[in-house]
Amino acid sequence: MTALAAYAGLFLAALAAATILPMQSEAALVALLVGGYSPFWLLVVASAGNILGSLVNWFLGRGIAHYRDRRWFPVKPEALARAEGWYRRYGKWSLLLSWAPVIGDPLTVVAGVLREPLPVFLLLVAIAKIGRYLVLAALTLHWMGG
Repeated sequence: MTALAAYAGLFLAALAAATILPMQSEAALVALLVGGYSPFWLLVVASAGNILGSLVNWFLGRGIAHYRDRRWFPVKPEALARAEGWYRRYGKWSLLLSWAPVIGDPLTVVAGVLREPLPVFLLLVAIAKIGRYLVLAALTLHWMGG
């Protein structure tokens, strides 16, 4: 696999994983770390893709909120209601959990629905997403003995 293809694949996996699509990017990151790719560039690429995916969710929330009762709406009503409750209770700080499985993606949609300002959204999501990948990379590299 060429380096460009590896980084592009990781970017796409991270982007898709941060949207409401049921995907994971952690395995790709770990595989590429084990494969000897640059930890710095893997973190940059995965973080950029994941933050961009969350931004897609924020815009989705901004524009699609009035369709939430439609059958085709991409987030189940229960998940959206749970995320809204969490978001209303903890506010913008709940975005620090945007990395978490199950609740993270709906939280980023809800942030758009509830009109969280974009700069605040991006800062908190970036902290969460980059932090998660840093921990995963550090654990992987430690496990590898590097």
